[in-house]
Amino acid sequence: MTITANNFVNTVRVTNSGHLNARDVIFRDNVNSSFTLSVRAGSTAQLDNVQFLDNRRSAAGDLIRSNGASASLVITNGIFRGNTASVVLAARAAAAIRLEGCIVFENNLQLDGITAATDHQAEALSTITDNSVSSGPVCLALTPTTPPKKKAKGVPTAVPTATQRPLAATCVDLSAATGITVGATFGIGSGVQCQRLDGGGIGIQSIIDAGFIDAIDIWGYVDQGIEVCFPQAGRLLFLDANAMPRAAAPLTSHSVNGMTCALIFTPGSIVLLPN
Repeated sequence: MTITANNFVNTVRVTNSGHLNARDVIFRDNVNSSFTLSVRAGSTAQLDNVQFLDNRRSAAGDLIRSNGASASLVITNGIFRGNTASVVLAARAAAAIRLEGCIVFENNLQLDGITAATDHQAEALSTITDNSVSSGPVCLALTPTTPPKKKAKGVPTAVPTATQRPLAATCVDLSAATGITVGATFGIGSGVQCQRLDGGGIGIQSIIDAGFIDAIDIWGYVDQGIEVCFPQAGRLLFLDANAMPRAAAPLTSHSVNGMTCALIFTPGSIVLLPN
């Protein structure tokens, strides 16, 4: 489930001694004057395999808050990436937060957009118990208690022509053959497929003329969040499979252990070009 592009005061609010139990939820691109998630006094929330991606608080304050006596928020396996707020995760006024499993905080920004935000913060009388681990790309492959039953759809979004480049039909084969790594929120066995592309598979002459370094096509269960890492340095383009004809657009990248990586939620092709 994805909750996206809401402009409410709060995207989700748990109050009046309520309880929220949610699994495999993505909060993405929400803009709130208060909180993306608020758990009020006497209420509880338990989130498993949750992602907060590119959400923004439009005024100073916390993005996700547990607030008030007996308020409790438990997060088991979570990714907090690209959010903008004063504090990403906060416990206030005698509230509690507990982090379990794999928790990743990455590329979150303060409201001024200059320095990294405080990831999590507990004020007096409140507690944040952090039992989590953070191990970079390894933490991306979060496994739900009940794996989703989505399967790969159809055929690749682009079909490469014959070439001397070794082609791989699965994400595992791709990594072994090329050093390109692919991680999926629910594991690459959840219905994600990969195909290395040559110039014919890319099909855009300007990209071929630019001397692309490598390219892969990703399809299937992509909206869960897929991280692709190329072993070489460079800049990335994305060819969205939902747009016809497919146009190349710059893709924001980040570096992981010297690799050039990007996160996508839509089927398409990722092309690595020289800087």
